[in-house]
Amino acid sequence: MNSQDKVSSKKTIAQVKLEFMQGELADIPHLLESYKLDNRSGIINICKQYKSKYDAYQEEIQRTESMKHYERLYSDCTYICGIDEVGRGPLAGPVVACALILPKDCDILYINDSKKLSEKKREELYDEILSSAVSYGISMIPAKRIDEINILQATFEAMRDAIAKLKYEPNILLNDAVTIPGISIDQVPIVKGDSKSISIAAASILAKVTRDRLMVAYDKVFPGYGFADNKGYGSASHIDAIKRLGPCEIHRRSFIKNIYKEV
Repeated sequence: MNSQDKVSSKKTIAQVKLEFMQGELADIPHLLESYKLDNRSGIINICKQYKSKYDAYQEEIQRTESMKHYERLYSDCTYICGIDEVGRGPLAGPVVACALILPKDCDILYINDSKKLSEKKREELYDEILSSAVSYGISMIPAKRIDEINILQATFEAMRDAIAKLKYEPNILLNDAVTIPGISIDQVPIVKGDSKSISIAAASILAKVTRDRLMVAYDKVFPGYGFADNKGYGSASHIDAIKRLGPCEIHRRSFIKNIYKEV
């Protein structure tokens, strides 16, 4: 047994596991090297588990870096603003837009299209994004206004208002697929931008969490429609509730004409 084996075998498997658990991700390569010659099955399994964890961590770093392509492309701009919206499709509630300027050196991992993230992960990232943001603006256009001007124009209105709430005027806008009318700032519409730009993806998370929290609050004000669960989208139970109870104040009348004929 060489000296490395002697050192590692002095620790029980439980002690080694605790050492891995208490270590930082950056410590894993060193720990793997320390125990690579330990042939106890428990140690081998621990090393396999943490190697997989470290490999996944490295893959996430690479994925996040790949989402900075547009931010690097326009790196000469002082303020790069990502814009996204949520809530174009629901039968109830507002459409919410977010305009967000991240710092140039933003290294927050796991930012992605909000639809690809769990609710728990979105909530975690929401706080991290807000604490890191250079500036952000969030705007909500209610159902009544959506009925007045249609959902597309309401979305554009929310986006313009979100931009206006920023502390700094952006040099360029990275938009999720759309070009916003009535804006003089240079715009870059990116198809599936919430999966390709870290700025757009982060904006989508802020917008999604904001809207979801609002719909949970609305569930207490307008009980019976299941807003806390369906977030205003047209689930079977939500549609049934509209037929039974009729629409409430936050329903989009223009969206439910085929569901509730008396509208």
